[in-house]
Amino acid sequence: MPTQETIQAALQPVVDAGQLAGAATLVWREAKHEATSTCVGWRDLEAKSPISRDTIFRIASMTKPITSLAALMLADAGRIDLNEPITRYAPEFSHMRVLRSANGPLNEADAAERSITFGDLLTHRAGLTYADFHRGPIAQAYREVLGGDIDSDVLPDDWIAGLARLPLIAQPGTVMTYGRATDLLGLLLARIEGEPLGAILERLIFSPLKMKDTGFVVPQAKWARRAAAYGFDESARLTRRATWGGVVVPERPVNMAYESGGAGLWSTVDDYLKFARLFLGDGKVEDVRLLRPETLEMMMTNQLTDSQRANFTLLGGKPFAVGRGFGLGVSVVLETDRNDFMRRGNPGTVSWPGAFGGWWQADPKAGSVCIFLAHNMVDLTQMANGIGLGVWSAIEVFQTAGGCGVGRN
Repeated sequence: MPTQETIQAALQPVVDAGQLAGAATLVWREAKHEATSTCVGWRDLEAKSPISRDTIFRIASMTKPITSLAALMLADAGRIDLNEPITRYAPEFSHMRVLRSANGPLNEADAAERSITFGDLLTHRAGLTYADFHRGPIAQAYREVLGGDIDSDVLPDDWIAGLARLPLIAQPGTVMTYGRATDLLGLLLARIEGEPLGAILERLIFSPLKMKDTGFVVPQAKWARRAAAYGFDESARLTRRATWGGVVVPERPVNMAYESGGAGLWSTVDDYLKFARLFLGDGKVEDVRLLRPETLEMMMTNQLTDSQRANFTLLGGKPFAVGRGFGLGVSVVLETDRNDFMRRGNPGTVSWPGAFGGWWQADPKAGSVCIFLAHNMVDLTQMANGIGLGVWSAIEVFQTAGGCGVGRN
């Protein structure tokens, strides 16, 4: 079992070097049924308030697996079918167009060859994207129509209708294109269930698992536990940020209706552990069953073709080209590689990172869960210039110190 001292000694130099304000980590071993949590650095650097085990972080895309789980729970309940077109619930998508070139003019598009399905949304094969991944007209169109990636003033029905008017960047079902698919999925779940996504997640997941600190809004009584947002200035010095490029606002208004099922949740290491332990069992955590065993197995099984894995690109790389696949909302290790921080677990390990420097994995063969949470607000331009990458090195250091690789513990 890793010790707090080992992990602390490994991560403290990263904080001392100004590459990260701080982080909360957790390693859980099924055999011992206990967790080791280690915290380094500062929740509020200026006030010298240290990060603690109950610090609440924005978890960015670590939200996606949770929204995906909710969709699969509704599928198990017969509320949706993964193979059915989303037009049953969102007729706005009845007349989709597909760009001939992802960065080409918006009017140079052809009719979609088939409808988007719920399965397409869960595997990011719906032809949707993120604005920041493009320099062509589609980027500005996404920003104007959809608002911020996480905090948006656009009302849910207007958001769905606006996205449906924009062209796709690929034919549905043909290729993996990472983007707003899980946001759309979350809003469709809300439309189907007749209640906000946050209420659905609370009813289906958070309340049964006693995830008391997870949600789209942090109650004012818990504000003191929130990690402040940190990034880097033009000279790569760590600095506090009030917002992050229009993606999030300094304080989410209580009346904001839009909830990002792709990136909007706040959580803690202990709350996320309760969710992640699902992947070590047969669809339940303790005595709480969330999924049928066969549905969980499908979620944790690669759904991409060899061609889709080989051709998917993200931030200039091809993360699924070798040894890694994508299930329903989670990455899946196919072949272990100790030199790849997303493939250090045994085959069958599932995971997904978050843009704010978060990462988690559940390794069924090792019977372990590892979680790393931080606030590291870095944009793509800075990353291209080598600024803000220290958090990913910190995750790799944590993996090694925490024993998050192969083997049974």
